[in-house]
Amino acid sequence: MRFFLLLLFALLTSCVSVKKHNQKLEQLIPPEKLRNDVDFAREKLQKLHPNIYWYISEVDFNHKFDSLKTSISKPLKPNEFYRKLAPVIAQVKEGHLRLLPMGKRLTRAEIKHLKNQKGLLNRYNFTLDGNRIFVKDNADKIPNMDVGSEILKINDVPAADMLQKYRPFINSDGENKTFQKYILALRWPAYFTAEYGILDSIKLETKYRNELKTFYLKREKISKEEKKTEEIRNKKLTKSEQGKTKHYNLITKSFNRDLQFLTKDSSVAYMKIRTFSGTFSKKFYRESFAALKKSPAEYLVLDVRDNLGGSLSEINNLYSYLVSDEFRFINDIEITSRGAMFKADYFSGFPLLTKPIAVLAYPFYLLGTALSVKKDNDRFLLKNNGIFALKKPKKDNFEGQVYVLINGSSFSAAAVLPSKLKDDKRAFLVGEETGGANDGTVAGRYSFERLPNSRLYLPIGLMLIQPNIEFTHTKKGVVPHQEILRTTQQIIDKSDAELDWVMNDIKNQQIN
Repeated sequence: MRFFLLLLFALLTSCVSVKKHNQKLEQLIPPEKLRNDVDFAREKLQKLHPNIYWYISEVDFNHKFDSLKTSISKPLKPNEFYRKLAPVIAQVKEGHLRLLPMGKRLTRAEIKHLKNQKGLLNRYNFTLDGNRIFVKDNADKIPNMDVGSEILKINDVPAADMLQKYRPFINSDGENKTFQKYILALRWPAYFTAEYGILDSIKLETKYRNELKTFYLKREKISKEEKKTEEIRNKKLTKSEQGKTKHYNLITKSFNRDLQFLTKDSSVAYMKIRTFSGTFSKKFYRESFAALKKSPAEYLVLDVRDNLGGSLSEINNLYSYLVSDEFRFINDIEITSRGAMFKADYFSGFPLLTKPIAVLAYPFYLLGTALSVKKDNDRFLLKNNGIFALKKPKKDNFEGQVYVLINGSSFSAAAVLPSKLKDDKRAFLVGEETGGANDGTVAGRYSFERLPNSRLYLPIGLMLIQPNIEFTHTKKGVVPHQEILRTTQQIIDKSDAELDWVMNDIKNQQIN
């Protein structure tokens, strides 16, 4: 009985909190409180971000925040305020940094209802060409939407107008221009949902091979048979040794990492890494490079295109298989103060069931964090020991020629790795300038700051992470040795111009 009452209380409390939260979405916030939020965001960025003036001067930074304060003259709803502040945050030009819009919260009943339904726009993958949206993938083979279809309007709103509206919310590192089209292709459906809510259907106007089409995309109920089949398939893939080692991704329905040989004589190996998730990665690299050592492979093509980054530990480990000398992968990590890391959101990385253990471990985390900080003149650094200390190469390191495929969606850790490989003259880079900066990134641990009046969240990276290289100071991404820019049609057709170039280059070497 007591348990039932506690459960009932929790449910009622949850329903009330959902209702209160959603009411705030429509509440107008007085101008003076919004201006206070602008100051709050500015002060937190200056206090916590370890290189806030990397890509913007202090004068310009303050001018943009002051101009925003001056422009706020009437009450605004939280997401109306978001549309004013987010572009200012984006002007810091740091790809990991973004303000989050306030989303509608769902009741447990609504969540349960949505779990039993298929999505809408998130069932497709898109590619952008300027202000045009094209369907890149339709894995579910949804009727009326061929791959290559251009979306002209959604609920009578022109796609070009939507992209124009959402574009100021996104940014990249410094002066880089290649990242935006990729990240906007991923995020615009979320911006659409934040603006119009979770809908049961949408009206789409499309064009495919000059044929115009108008139809409604509706949420479909997932049948019990479909659900059971999917669960069996997912369990088989995720629990198998191959599924674990290659890290099967339930969302993309593909392996995050894979190794294969592209030629009959196994002289060319191809390793695709979709994300540096860290999960079972050590085993994958250990087994993969052991296999390469036994094979006649003379060339390795490492593909980190469309890889938005992830684990620093993983790329450090991968690098140790690509070199034959001792190395130091990254420099000491810089933070803003001795207590900056105490602002990190420690508990967010723990699943609900393990949070009690996390609570018990928290004092040790605080002690370890305090002991890991050192001061170097006016800078505070995290001691570069453990996984990022001076390292020896792995015994099964690959000694052949390495090509790395990159594009504008190679970001964060997926830019740090090719930056280091290029600086050490260990790899030949092919493709497009990376979306992540050549000289490092601000990421790692985050402090999730909540603006006091609008209640918007501003996650701020606390760690300046830079590869141990000679910096270019270009404020751009990693520039390839051989630039290849695929057209929109090549992307839709899955025509791999970068890999084709590499294979042709290898062929010419073998002939000569």
